[in-house]
Amino acid sequence: MFKAEEIVSISSQAEFERAALEVFHFQVEKCAPYRQYIELLGIDHHSVQSIEQIPFLPIELFKTHDIYCGSHAPEKIFTSSNTGSTVASRHMMSDLKIYEQAFFASFEQFYGDVKDWSIYGLLPNYLQREGSSLIYMVDRMIARSGSGGFYLDEYEKMLADMAADPKPKILLGVSYALWDLAEQYAPKLTNTIVMETGGMKGKREELPKAEFHKILTSAFGVEKIHSEYGMAELTSQAYSAGNGIFRAPRWMKVMIRDVNNPLMIHPAPARGAVNIIDLMNITSCAFVATQDVGRTFSDGSFAIDGRLSGSDIRGCNLLVQ
Repeated sequence: MFKAEEIVSISSQAEFERAALEVFHFQVEKCAPYRQYIELLGIDHHSVQSIEQIPFLPIELFKTHDIYCGSHAPEKIFTSSNTGSTVASRHMMSDLKIYEQAFFASFEQFYGDVKDWSIYGLLPNYLQREGSSLIYMVDRMIARSGSGGFYLDEYEKMLADMAADPKPKILLGVSYALWDLAEQYAPKLTNTIVMETGGMKGKREELPKAEFHKILTSAFGVEKIHSEYGMAELTSQAYSAGNGIFRAPRWMKVMIRDVNNPLMIHPAPARGAVNIIDLMNITSCAFVATQDVGRTFSDGSFAIDGRLSGSDIRGCNLLVQ
């Protein structure tokens, strides 16, 4: 079985595909819900010889089953943010060092050493609940960078701290909090990357990304809005340096499945439902069929366009009925 150090050092498509197939066969054998799902599909996992043939586990099953193949009790269980009566997903993390290796290596691939940055987290809804993988990640990044911090609604204090900070800065905020900051203060930020994540969480009107980013770029005086794409069910993150185009780390791949046939994968460029291979999901399931709709491009980048309609039911009834 691959170790985390080997996965983050993947450097070619051939290495990725070889590792993905090995992880797939291991997880079918060791992760009971995934094995049951494969069996209910009538697929012999030994016959799977390419990543395009791998069945992806519906993400909804992280809400109803323990998706885990670790050899000991998990060190941490991360949970998704949920609204209203929805059930939170659970991602069982066998070893937090695996998660730390993933998010530090991914950040470094796109932004360099986190020690060269100050990280400012404007993530009020995540701070106000338990079990957020995003808060854990940002907290560890702040600790390693040695500067920055978390802020709830102390906008004036945060802006003063940022203005006095000589280092390059990343302001990582949930979308609605960044919009509040833009409306109330419209601060012109210097030497700063503004990075949004997490959506409106029911706090503000959902806008098309291009329109929302235009509001933020105008208010903050920056050329582009960066974005972070991750979720509780994944260990790794993808990043966008602007225009909503994301790039995944070397051990993560976004693929497009047919909306009406979840076992059909469309080669890039394509639009449809989003599947993700995250090989750092070593002790859960590395093959996740999300509820997002998106596009993949020929160079391996991708965009997220929205959510599937009725997606809480579709795809998972094989195991929940």
